[in-house]
Amino acid sequence: MHTLTLEPERISFHGTTVLGVLQDGVAVLGGDGQVTVGQSMIMKAGAKKVRRLYHGRVLAGFAGAVADALTLFEHFERELEESRGQLQRAAVALSRQWRTDRMLGRLEALLVVADPTALLVLSGTGEVIEPDDGIAAVGSGGPYALAAARALRSVEPPPGPEDIVRRSLHIAADICVYTNHHLTVEVLGKGVEGNA
Repeated sequence: MHTLTLEPERISFHGTTVLGVLQDGVAVLGGDGQVTVGQSMIMKAGAKKVRRLYHGRVLAGFAGAVADALTLFEHFERELEESRGQLQRAAVALSRQWRTDRMLGRLEALLVVADPTALLVLSGTGEVIEPDDGIAAVGSGGPYALAAARALRSVEPPPGPEDIVRRSLHIAADICVYTNHHLTVEVLGKGVEGNA
């Protein structure tokens, strides 16, 4: 009989799939709610992995170790304040810090950040990646969500960005065991306010 032992040095809490779409001045970021311990136990089903930052003008979502991601959120929020909400400037400052700070260099998380002008992935190696097609996904279900979003965008006429994010995350949740259907979706741009 196999039992799961929660030894502190071996516990790994992971948050998974986040998808972002930037289309026609509208940024949409969505994530599922599942937090998994190790490879076999769901600890939480309704975690919120996507948040509004800098007075609601920037969206950020994470995949990876939860505590690490929350640490990165705090650092990124500080950089946003210092850059007065300039997303790309804050992302570059965080990546510079990520590459040079020993503590940050050990964090196991990825961030997807967006505003109505840009969508970026901040990687664990301190890179800032801007996708060519305005679609970015991270986490264990990321490849499924990314493929679904690209397929949906190719349909004529394409669905709106919020619909693409929601439908793609549901497709990923049907395939990836570390992704569930409890979604948080945030929308920015063209006068859109509040939670989606």
